[in-house]
Amino acid sequence: MSTAEALVDFIRLWFTTGGVVAVAFLLIGIDRIDEDAQGAYVFRPLLVPGILLIWPLVLWRWWVLETGRDKPEARFRVVRKGHGIVALGLAVLVILTIITGLSIRQQWPADFEPQRLSAAEEQTQ
Repeated sequence: MSTAEALVDFIRLWFTTGGVVAVAFLLIGIDRIDEDAQGAYVFRPLLVPGILLIWPLVLWRWWVLETGRDKPEARFRVVRKGHGIVALGLAVLVILTIITGLSIRQQWPADFEPQRLSAAEEQTQ
C-alpha cells in the first residue's frame, strides 16, 4: 500500500465516521443538549459539513454536556481575564503605529520644483 492509498483510506474513514456522527447527533443529540434546536429542522443540514470535519470535537462536547460536566462559568473565566490586557496592548499598538508612520514618512527634496504639464497638442518638438 502506498502513502497516497493510505491517505485516501484515512480520509475516507474520517468522513465516513463523521457522517455517522452527523446523523446521530442531528437526529438525537442536538435536541438533548440545546433546547433552542428542538423542532428546528431546517438549519440542521447546514451543520453537516462542519460535523464531518470536526466530529471528534462534536462527540467530546456532546459527552460533556450529556454527563453534566460542563461548567460554563469556568470555561470563559480565563478568556475574560485577558480582555483588559489585550485591549490595552491594542491601544498601545495603534498609538505606536501612528507615531511610527508619522516619523518615517518621506519628505520632498529641497530642490524639487513642480513642473506644469501641458496638453499633448501644446507640446513643441
